[in-house]
Amino acid sequence: MCLIETDEFGPLKFIHLHSEKAALRAWIVVDNIALGPAIGGVRVSPSVTAGEVQRLARTMTLKNSIAGLAHGGAKAGIAADPKSPGKEHCFRVFARLIKELLEYIPGPDMGSDEECMAWIQDETGRAAGLPEEIGGLPLDKLGAAGFGLSECAEVACPFAGLELKGARVAIQGFGSVGKAAARFLSRKGAVIIAASDTRGTVYNSDGMETADLLKVKEETGSVVNYVKGKRLGGDEIFSIQTDILIPAATPDVITMENVNSIKAKLVLQGANIPVTSEAEKVLHERGVLSVPDFIANAGGVIMAAMEYEKRSERDAFEAISEKIRKNTRLILEKAVKKKGLPREAAEVLALERVRQAQRYRDY
Repeated sequence: MCLIETDEFGPLKFIHLHSEKAALRAWIVVDNIALGPAIGGVRVSPSVTAGEVQRLARTMTLKNSIAGLAHGGAKAGIAADPKSPGKEHCFRVFARLIKELLEYIPGPDMGSDEECMAWIQDETGRAAGLPEEIGGLPLDKLGAAGFGLSECAEVACPFAGLELKGARVAIQGFGSVGKAAARFLSRKGAVIIAASDTRGTVYNSDGMETADLLKVKEETGSVVNYVKGKRLGGDEIFSIQTDILIPAATPDVITMENVNSIKAKLVLQGANIPVTSEAEKVLHERGVLSVPDFIANAGGVIMAAMEYEKRSERDAFEAISEKIRKNTRLILEKAVKKKGLPREAAEVLALERVRQAQRYRDY
């Protein structure tokens, strides 16, 4: 049983789906639609829970609001192996079951991609993050979230006493977001010294060639096969001496158990909810600047919203740059002025816009 926590913002709808025949067990949380129909990804993982989906849905409300999008926040979670051979059937059944849930526009997330969105689009006529062959802006291929992280880093670095050019970067989770972040950060002169995936960490204090690292990941399936680096355990990436740490994988990877081992000056939250609230407070007390997820990794949903509005790739990248740079500077300046957490400053701004929009809604 999942205890549903509610407040003045939501959730509006909390739905559980179950189909024995399709091996489908899923949850959809439409958190808030005051600003418009909710956009949020479909997460596929054997360990996903209803509580996690609810937390992620609220993050999407905050993310879409502060990015100035005409969309509310939602999330879906399918409890399944994303590599299952029955994935297409599972997704099509999922899509048919949410066809009338018009408040929700699905998008790609961990464990799902453009192809999955094409299946949903085919069944419902409603999805974002589609393949380019059917008019989409493929978020992973274009690296929308990673590009946004690099723009965020450029603005945030001076607040952490850093210059991005020459800054040492460790990326936990070298999937679609982490790989794109490495590409765009390298172009800005940052040095990738460590990367990790489910098989471990590779580390070279002198820096690694990003193109070679990406090639190794693509050809072998893991960064640990990069020969010009030292192989470490997966969790050891959190204790590496670095300037910037980017957790870009799963939720709650920085906790009270490992927060004091972090030696970075700047944490850019590339995943959704990668830092527990308690750990985030400890980072702040230690003088480590942590930019919250719904500011730093908003590139993906901004591009998804632009695609849904039939805007161009160029328009999408311009919007990502403008919105993320503006919001990063705004919330960090407010946090410095009030000597508070960046997350607190960002939440105040995001929720105020939602609160004002709710004045015009009769529910």
